Amino acid sequence: MKKLIVDLENCYGIKKLKTEFDFSKREAYAIYAPNGSMKSCLAQTFKDVADGVASRDRIFQNRVCNRKIIDENGLDLPKESILVIRPYDEVFGHTEKTSTLLVDAKLREEYEQLHIDIDKSKEMFLKALKEQSHSKKDLEKEISSTFTRGDHEFYRALIRIKDELLAQNDAPFADILYDKLFDEKVLSLLQTKDFKTAIEDYIKKYNELLAASTYFKKGTFNYYNASTIAKSLAVNGFFDAKHSVNLNANEKLEITSQKQLEDLITKEKDGISNDKELRKKFAEIEKQIEKNTSVRDFGAYLADHEELLPKLANVDSFKEEIWKSYFKKQIGLYTDLIDKYQAAEKRKKEIEAEAGKQRTQWEFVIESFNKRFFVPFKLNAKNRVSVILGQEPMLVLGFTFEDGPDTAPVEKEALMEVLSTGEKKALYILNIIFEVEARKKAKQETIFVVDDIADSFDYKNKYAIIQYLQDIAEEPYFNQIMLTHNFDFFRTVNSRFVNYSHCLIALKSTDGISLNQATGIKNVFVNDWKPNFFTDSRKRIASIPFIRNIIEFTKGDKDPNFLKLTSLLHWKADSSGFTQNDLDEIYNSVFGSTGASPKGTEPVIDLIQEEASKCLKDCDGINFENKIVLSIAIRTAAERFMARKIHDDNFVNSIDSNQTPKLLAKFRELFANEVNAIETIQRVTLMTPENIHLNSFMYEPILDMSDDHLRKLYADVLALE
Repeated sequence: MKKLIVDLENCYGIKKLKTEFDFSKREAYAIYAPNGSMKSCLAQTFKDVADGVASRDRIFQNRVCNRKIIDENGLDLPKESILVIRPYDEVFGHTEKTSTLLVDAKLREEYEQLHIDIDKSKEMFLKALKEQSHSKKDLEKEISSTFTRGDHEFYRALIRIKDELLAQNDAPFADILYDKLFDEKVLSLLQTKDFKTAIEDYIKKYNELLAASTYFKKGTFNYYNASTIAKSLAVNGFFDAKHSVNLNANEKLEITSQKQLEDLITKEKDGISNDKELRKKFAEIEKQIEKNTSVRDFGAYLADHEELLPKLANVDSFKEEIWKSYFKKQIGLYTDLIDKYQAAEKRKKEIEAEAGKQRTQWEFVIESFNKRFFVPFKLNAKNRVSVILGQEPMLVLGFTFEDGPDTAPVEKEALMEVLSTGEKKALYILNIIFEVEARKKAKQETIFVVDDIADSFDYKNKYAIIQYLQDIAEEPYFNQIMLTHNFDFFRTVNSRFVNYSHCLIALKSTDGISLNQATGIKNVFVNDWKPNFFTDSRKRIASIPFIRNIIEFTKGDKDPNFLKLTSLLHWKADSSGFTQNDLDEIYNSVFGSTGASPKGTEPVIDLIQEEASKCLKDCDGINFENKIVLSIAIRTAAERFMARKIHDDNFVNSIDSNQTPKLLAKFRELFANEVNAIETIQRVTLMTPENIHLNSFMYEPILDMSDDHLRKLYADVLALE
């Protein structure tokens, strides 16, 4: 963007503003805006653009607001291209976007690919388990809680049983419907005392019958083992090959077919299952189930799988056996996932170690802050590696408070309680740096609208901020408009990096706001008034306070020339007799010159009154000289009025300091009923001193004061006589 065209009407108190900023040479702008003129209003208008919302007039809401902020091609600015930096915003913080400062693209890409590969294998494994178990539960959580003490240790759970699973030969419970047995209400029932007693009685009788069985043996050859063997032998053609199985009991029994073996198993099983006392025990279990209508499905399932009942004596152990059966059925997917995870974990640690060694832009930002700003704490990045690798989206800052040789880590909340306002503002600047550096990294073309960011800082930190603003101005993708009501800041940025032609002053009138070329930024006395002392009457008058200051600094306030010039700034007995020749003589003695005014014998006080009268007819503007001339004329006229009314030369001549307040006190004592005059003179004491006793460091009071106020006050003072 080469140009920014701004055309505003009724935007937050800006009645009208039409201006153009030329960024073709990538130069920053600085705007000095006296209080109440437009600074915050313009900043808010730009923020509306950045936020994508309409602007308005806060007070006169019925006024139609028009806002046009476009580039040289007539295009609206993208909202992301504007960043408004407020004087202080405690809420403003770095965003997830700024965390990209920590990204190492190559490391993060590899790190993320590891996760992608693992996630694919994990998805396939869990999908197979869903189909295997027919469960609708959160399988990750179920597996984790089954094999560990937590709900979120899925991989740790899988790895814990790896060796056991690889040593396991079969999957006896792979066809179990998981939710039938491990519904929350079923688990609650299994924990009741009556149900536990019923199961214990059943298992006791069951084990007695199993011990008396001809062929079944507890823990080695039960119903399931026998049925599995029968199916396996048949599937593998064992009986078709004319092989046989010998069962050893009281008498040896040769089995020559699958059906013969299955019939024997069924007969043996029925002999146990149909035992009258065992049936009674099972009825007790059914009775407990019937008490809870919500677990009837469990009862029905249990009726078809009575062989599972003994396992319910230890639910946790049974749950592990079931999951291991599921895993065994999906052993290929299980080992693929585990192998990838363990390999990835090894590489992740290597990547994390490599990332931990890297120096990133975040370190630059934090180091820059620590070096630039004077605050009682130092910063560090606590979760640096996690952000680099994408494990966490936002950087967490660590703070170390420093007090002489002593240091202590401190949380941000506690730190904020002990910091001064200025120190908190410094921390706010850190957040600004984060945002700026993120935009720099992204090469995001940006207009920074900086609203008195250095306001209320001590000078060390104020200059640190100015230096950073200068760094921003040097970036090829950035443009900058600085708004301030601090003239010292205004002059400093001009001296450091803002071209004089881009230093503007905002002037408010009844028609709106205008931005004018600034004048008097540098020492106006040396650069403008002194060279024109003998030719420009207003600059000649405006120079009087400066010359008086120089004499005071070099020769003291008792010097005759100092006292003579005082008679031009206060009404004294000799004020009306001080001529232009007298002023020339003092000037030439101070600066070693030989100039002369063309109005040599004319009283200076007459010239002051003459030029002040002309000032009344001038238009609004910066009018630096006008304000000083008016201020001098106002005070001398007010003092002359009071001196004449008091009519006591001894009293007036005895005043050697604070003349205006002392005259006013005497006037109030003698003429208490002249309320209007007293009120006018009180305004004189409030508005004029700083304008008269100015030096090269005191422009701001003059610039901040409106011409209109001084013109009106001068007219009111003249009306007293």
